[in-house]
Amino acid sequence: MKVNKRQDGIHGMVPREKMSKGARKMRDFYELKPNAGIYQEEFGFYSLDRWKKEGHINEDTDLAQLFGYDEPGRFDLRGLGWCEAGFCPTFEVKILEDRGEYEVVQDFAGRHVLYFKGRRDGFMPEYLDHPVKDMKTWEENCKWRLDPNTPDRYIKLEETMEKAKEAAGKGMIITQNLVGGYMYLRSLIGPVDLLYKFYDDPELIHDCMETWFKLADHVIAKYQEYVTIDELFIGEDICYNHGPLISPEMIREFLFPYYQQLIANIKSRQIDRNRHLYFHVDTDGYANPVIPLYQELGMDRMSPFEVASGCDVVEIGKQYPNLIISGGIDKRILAQGKEAIDKHIDSILPIMKERGGYMPTCDHGVPEEVSFENYMHFRKRLLEFAD
Repeated sequence: MKVNKRQDGIHGMVPREKMSKGARKMRDFYELKPNAGIYQEEFGFYSLDRWKKEGHINEDTDLAQLFGYDEPGRFDLRGLGWCEAGFCPTFEVKILEDRGEYEVVQDFAGRHVLYFKGRRDGFMPEYLDHPVKDMKTWEENCKWRLDPNTPDRYIKLEETMEKAKEAAGKGMIITQNLVGGYMYLRSLIGPVDLLYKFYDDPELIHDCMETWFKLADHVIAKYQEYVTIDELFIGEDICYNHGPLISPEMIREFLFPYYQQLIANIKSRQIDRNRHLYFHVDTDGYANPVIPLYQELGMDRMSPFEVASGCDVVEIGKQYPNLIISGGIDKRILAQGKEAIDKHIDSILPIMKERGGYMPTCDHGVPEEVSFENYMHFRKRLLEFAD
């Protein structure tokens, strides 16, 4: 049966009865529907190698089926960075120095990184150097890699857009992923030097952010020729365990003008002009102080609410009843045993399911300290709230 073009997920919203099951549950989550079935997914894993060695899973294991995850309800558009700038081309990855048990590597973002020899994932490495020191190194090392007109950026454009249109036709959330301004600047300059540059070289910061904006705006405009975007996700990581790493005044001066313009431009280009554009901010650390700040821009959703930094999704949910919340599960508790897991689940899920707009995941990837038995118990408990 031919679908009315006004209800194809691009020109107009797909009727609920024609959405996939995953899309319906995801839409209920975004619409903060009280007592709706909780969408089931996970943030990520650092425990899979352990579970493979112990014989619980193998390379062919369908984790989604094993753990009871929902079918996809969201389609991610990429190409604009995640924790680093969206370089094209990226830097050459190469070993710079052998330090016995360690090695210094230039990574794809141009940083000099100290790794355990032969191991690049599953831990926080030490960043020794970053590619941007001043305007000269910015222009020579990085700025040209952020040219929106580089042809290689669009090699898979048609293929990606076909998948995006198919997902939209199922009613799935079309999300544009984008490295946030603070995390982008940090990856270029480094977390310590960046704090000085805000004071000592604001011209450099604004030039970096203008480049960030031009790239994002150009790429997203191309995507919007094909689909309507439901959500703009920015990976910001602007907090530590006591709050934001820079002041609200700095956030408003150096980040918000570019965010405001990008959001306005996206809205002005939407094929479906009636579609709400959700704004999703992801940050580590104690995020509570920046919630009202980002709500000045219309933030709808925040994640992952790191429990170790003092985030409590139940209290946040009460304080901000219209905030879409994901995360908030203490990964440390998953390593403690079934009784601790039960207590944790029972303190969060009944309240948050009744509220609506909550998706439980570990506040970061499941750590390797978590046993397979404990994680399976955790999944069993979460599935009690799936319908």
